Amino acid sequence: MSQTTDSHADVPAPMAPHKDMKWIGKSVKRVEDPKLLRGLGRYIDDVVLPGMLHAAVLRSPHAHARIVSVDAERARRAPGVVAVLTGPEAAEQFGPLPDSGPAPDKHVWRVLAADKVHYVGEGVAVVVAENRYQAEDARTLIDVTYDVLEPVVDPIAAAEDTGNLVHEALGTNVAYERTFTFGDVAHDFADADLVVRDRLRWGRQTAHPLDTTAAIGDYDAGTGEMVVHTNSISMTWLAFGAAVALGIPSNKLDLRPYISGGSFGSKQFCWRSTVTAAMMSKITGRPVKYVEDRLDHQLNGDQHGSDRYYDVELALMRDGTFRSLKIDCVDDYGAYIQFGVGSHGNALAQVTGPYRITSTEYRVRAVLTNKTQQGAYRGFGADAGNWALERIVDKAAAELGLDPADIRRRNLIPPDAFPYHIPSGNMYDSGNYEPVLDHALQRFDYDGWRRKQEAMRAEGRKIGIGVVTANERSVYGATEFWFWFDDKDVPVKTTSTPEGVSMTVDTVGAVTVTLYSTPFWGNSSDTVAAMLAAEEFDVDPADVSVVHHGTKGGLPAAGPGGSRLTVMLAGAITGASKKIKDKLRRIAAHDMEVDEADLEWVDGGYQVRGAEDSRRSIGDLAMLAYLVKTALPDGEESGLAADFVYDHPHLTMPKPDRSDLGSFYPCVGHACHLVAVEVDEETGSVDILDYVAVHDSGTLVNPRSYDGQIVGGTAQGVGTALAEEMTYDAAGNPLVGTFWDYLIPTALDVPEVNFGHEETPSPITAHGIKGGGEAGRLMAPGALSAAIDDALRDHGVRVTELPATPERIVGWIQGHRG
Repeated sequence: MSQTTDSHADVPAPMAPHKDMKWIGKSVKRVEDPKLLRGLGRYIDDVVLPGMLHAAVLRSPHAHARIVSVDAERARRAPGVVAVLTGPEAAEQFGPLPDSGPAPDKHVWRVLAADKVHYVGEGVAVVVAENRYQAEDARTLIDVTYDVLEPVVDPIAAAEDTGNLVHEALGTNVAYERTFTFGDVAHDFADADLVVRDRLRWGRQTAHPLDTTAAIGDYDAGTGEMVVHTNSISMTWLAFGAAVALGIPSNKLDLRPYISGGSFGSKQFCWRSTVTAAMMSKITGRPVKYVEDRLDHQLNGDQHGSDRYYDVELALMRDGTFRSLKIDCVDDYGAYIQFGVGSHGNALAQVTGPYRITSTEYRVRAVLTNKTQQGAYRGFGADAGNWALERIVDKAAAELGLDPADIRRRNLIPPDAFPYHIPSGNMYDSGNYEPVLDHALQRFDYDGWRRKQEAMRAEGRKIGIGVVTANERSVYGATEFWFWFDDKDVPVKTTSTPEGVSMTVDTVGAVTVTLYSTPFWGNSSDTVAAMLAAEEFDVDPADVSVVHHGTKGGLPAAGPGGSRLTVMLAGAITGASKKIKDKLRRIAAHDMEVDEADLEWVDGGYQVRGAEDSRRSIGDLAMLAYLVKTALPDGEESGLAADFVYDHPHLTMPKPDRSDLGSFYPCVGHACHLVAVEVDEETGSVDILDYVAVHDSGTLVNPRSYDGQIVGGTAQGVGTALAEEMTYDAAGNPLVGTFWDYLIPTALDVPEVNFGHEETPSPITAHGIKGGGEAGRLMAPGALSAAIDDALRDHGVRVTELPATPERIVGWIQGHRG
């Protein structure tokens, strides 16, 4: 996957800052970077508390076995050991972990297995000692007797097997099954000229941030207060679930956020690390640190990515016009189903992509196996859904003899159709897709590359070009986690996904923003917050202070995830700013003895309209607010502070019969990726020769930071497409455990991405912002798959399984040769 540089056609100039905005749309340096690049960031493992102990977890060597007995006496007597907790003991003292799946009482998920292990690496005991070396040595002294059972590994077979069950109480390995029908699918298929079918396989991957999941529990037995230092990204939901599992009142639990080297979904909650550290601190009465090693994180963390088997059918007309879509998906969820089937909600939020498709049938079977449970990985199901849709579109183009860019153009939703409701019910707030395609084709020099391709193929080189046009849903709604079930089976129909901020302006007019989500993620939340506040108050972002707060006494904050945080921070900061500016207006009007309606905000202060010499700066007014009570209107409190909790911008409820799931992911961006590759027929290696990405994520707050998100997502998409895979043998043993055999892209493998931007502002969010953090990974697998198809078209090769590793590519070629 080497890089080469090709000249590109003339392209539009880089996007300029917004004319009506001072800071939004301007590329500024991230305020987070200087600290991190100089090694001055404080991560969880940098924290040392007085009297702190260290935890190590003993994990199961078996995929499926009953726990007959656990003898920890030798470990308890080992040097430095302070406490040992076994799975059966933990089940008596602590509650289960939260599980939003169907029938959670029948597949109970605990921090330690109590009576049965369900995958290799599931925890069975925790040792706490004075240092980590002693803890890890002592865990080897724990004797566990297992009754080994036949593992459930193949999800297709498991779906039909009622004799060998992952969870006997459930009575089946199919934790969830339902077919959704949106529109008149039968009529549209019968009326179509052609039905294209494909069987596809999306392999299992896992996220690899720079640092693993970690936590420090610090329990005060005297007050009953528990402080947990954690690098989770979803503090509000983690606090709620952890309090229940630990048996601690929620107002006695304080989760404190720390910087982290990324998450990509793997730190969505950090249930196990958080509860492990906290429960051992509660037992010992001392601070306890638990830090995953890389093997723990890869094999035994809270989640892997999607693991899907697709049967896809596309009904269309001879002219290439799409009519209807059927998707049948078997999803290997592993041993538990902690998120329910919410990842398929992500897929259903954009199930028909950017295309006019009038009806859809979607069948999902969530199958349990003896593997690590799946959960969130960048894209959270929309990645696999996009890939499956783009694969069937490419196959349709090939069968009709149409250019892959042309068949997409024919089916794009037109700009005058927005807001547009797709068959599943989700609303696309806005879009203008054809200019994105045109921009990408021009930037890539599509016609020029086709000519070069033919010349290079004449020399015997296997050159391929791939194109995808796909959407990125953003700002998830809570309904996607329960609309899978009938109303009678949903005790609480949650609708909130809040994001709170607090804001103060001090006596000299300096602005401070307090965030309740975790700091220093790749989406540059501190930089974004400073820019948004600076825009509101006409100050420099460098003069805005951004701080973070724990969960105790804090506002609700769902954090990053689902490409939501920038949109939600914009709404919250705009709301808090308005409260403060409204108060400043009242103070200014009172001080100047004019009506509020006569004032206007200009350059960071209020003045009488058209009277520049009457201006009172934010500092002037702040001084009055804090120090001159007599200058305030009657009943006005001193000070300048505001809280604001922003919730989902546009959420509608699903219909009772689920023929319409409502609007739950409405801020929808769009992108077009084009890639040129060369495939070596003998080795199966894929070299990326050129890569163009044009995105429309509404208004960009900081294009520099946004482009970094696209590079990172594209890099992970390259890994997804070409290399990364979590594999298991027939006994349920993971076949990868290090970066020697789990291959992530290096700097040499990631292409130089040629960026382009279009902007269609959202009509439902502050400043017209949409999410964009997952887009790269949603697009790259489809583009690379198409390019490999194109390169190997003489061999009749189609990429129907990811990753398209060199071994698989060689096998496909040899299979064609017979």
